[in-house]
Amino acid sequence: MNGQLKKKIFIEGIITAKSGLHIGGNSVGMAIGGADATVIRNPLSNEPYIPGSSLKGKMRSLIEKVEGTFGAKGIGDQIQNAPFTDDPSNIICKIFGTMPEIMKSKKDEQPTSRLIVRDCELTENSRDKLFGSKNTDMPYTEVKTEVVIDRITSAATPRQLERVPAGAEFNMRLVLNTYDGDKELELINKVLEALALVQNDYLGGKGTRGSGEVKITINDLKYKDKDAYEKQNEWKILNGIPIPVELKLENN
Repeated sequence: MNGQLKKKIFIEGIITAKSGLHIGGNSVGMAIGGADATVIRNPLSNEPYIPGSSLKGKMRSLIEKVEGTFGAKGIGDQIQNAPFTDDPSNIICKIFGTMPEIMKSKKDEQPTSRLIVRDCELTENSRDKLFGSKNTDMPYTEVKTEVVIDRITSAATPRQLERVPAGAEFNMRLVLNTYDGDKELELINKVLEALALVQNDYLGGKGTRGSGEVKITINDLKYKDKDAYEKQNEWKILNGIPIPVELKLENN
């Protein structure tokens, strides 16, 4: 590999919350009577969103569990038995990246990461629907009350969890960079597999207690190569990619 960029592949879709979605934010400044655990919001619009880091991290975590790539040391000598690999030749590191120091120590000159995951903002329809709803407890969100039960005394301690309600939709945009020498189809398939795993698991926090079930739908697969950028051409449709059945549009 010489590190020359070959294509930028754009994966676009929709993430739909099938149950309340909680991705934690900063609770500083919450008024009395607000939720104990708040969701992350855009500080300018106050709208909740899915951080790209949350989606990318969940994708990587699940695909590593499937592949069984649990390194003896993980990233850096100080992290023992960490659930990830730092081998630059592994497809997971090729897609999701590893530390530049690791690449240098192994004398590997390939790019440290190929996948870009954008923050996922609410769709316009969901934004308007949630903002205009009279049934939300806070702007755009609901507050779910949970109860912690003391195993010995049976005393109940309530806590309040802020969630984006089921049915909310978020725009999803991923960019996969491919370079000379890459096995393009293998990389794309691994990214789509990771998205399917997220759909069959959960996104955000409190997933084992009902939150975070999502539906991911792929709407568009397209690309630009060097020639397209030089000639200022539009994105081209990427054909021949077997999209996992879980991620397909219902009418396809």
